[in-house]
Amino acid sequence: MFQNQYETVFILTPVLSEAQIKDAVDKFKSVLTDNGAEILNDEVWGLKKLAYPIQHKTTGYYQLFEFKAAPTLVATLETEYKRDERIMRFFTTKLDKHAAAYSARRKSGASKTKAPVTE
Repeated sequence: MFQNQYETVFILTPVLSEAQIKDAVDKFKSVLTDNGAEILNDEVWGLKKLAYPIQHKTTGYYQLFEFKAAPTLVATLETEYKRDERIMRFFTTKLDKHAAAYSARRKSGASKTKAPVTE
């Protein structure tokens, strides 16, 4: 089956406890894995200040998943996001070959080292 590489970021409401946050993250991880997705990267960005208030809240708990899946899974995942009241915002994007290569370099730490400047 044909699979694309995707990246999804969602923001959970900051009023949740650590256990509730873990439960929500596990729920969406299981939505992906139960529908045949391969999770490539799972990053916790944590509690961050929002650029603008959402639902009268100025902070949110950020989570990122990078995964390979069939194109039909994205609609299923986003439907689950919309049904969950703990989710304030979400964004899912398909990674092209350049974004996938950058993501691989970022995960390996290669993007943190600067190339020497030659004059």
